[in-house]
Amino acid sequence: MVEVNFGTLRPESVITLRRVRELQEITRTRIGAGVTFRRLESGDHNALAQLARTIGSPQIRAAGTIGGNVGTASPAGDALPFLAGLDAEIELHSVAGTRTVRWDRFFTGVKRTSKRPDELITAVLLPDDLPDRQEFAKIGQRSAMVISMVSACVFRWHHGRTRVALGSVGPTPIRARRAERMISSEMRPGPSALDHFARLVSEEVRPITDHRGTEDYRRHASGVLARRLLERCLAS
Repeated sequence: MVEVNFGTLRPESVITLRRVRELQEITRTRIGAGVTFRRLESGDHNALAQLARTIGSPQIRAAGTIGGNVGTASPAGDALPFLAGLDAEIELHSVAGTRTVRWDRFFTGVKRTSKRPDELITAVLLPDDLPDRQEFAKIGQRSAMVISMVSACVFRWHHGRTRVALGSVGPTPIRARRAERMISSEMRPGPSALDHFARLVSEEVRPITDHRGTEDYRRHASGVLARRLLERCLAS
């Protein structure tokens, strides 16, 4: 719609999918592409509910869907770090059948995906082994209705395994895998371990400088944000 409003896209036809019931269905591990962020605000996944509440205005959340967020593949897409941190898969359907593609093979660049022209995104699929603790936050130039400069999800399991995924700091969502391995070995991380964790996150992101923020700020903010989310996981 942004491209349509700016006159850079003129689709020959538009098809509404709102009445396709299967796209509106949601379970613990399968979220239909047509599920709106308004519905996700009160869902079972804490980080997903947190990020849903930060997206646009109430009107946008009532219309915007997780499938739209995935299909747009913007580096600032708020749902994308959540999917990356859980190694989610994207379900795609065409007349040839249905296939699933893991997030890191689906997002191929800035607003680019491996979806074929004849395919429809029908759902995102989450693993059965969901984390015990999950937190999301983002940083922007104002406190509401803002595109993120940095967004992050941190997941923590009871046995210590930790996942860290970030958005707006690379052409696609980024997993801070060195930071994950380091902090997953710490059952009760102290201040020095948390400092090390934040440094590793800052080193692993690939931000750019644009009109919303500088590369240096985004790099620093990534480490700070990831540490704060981890501390929230540990405290809950």
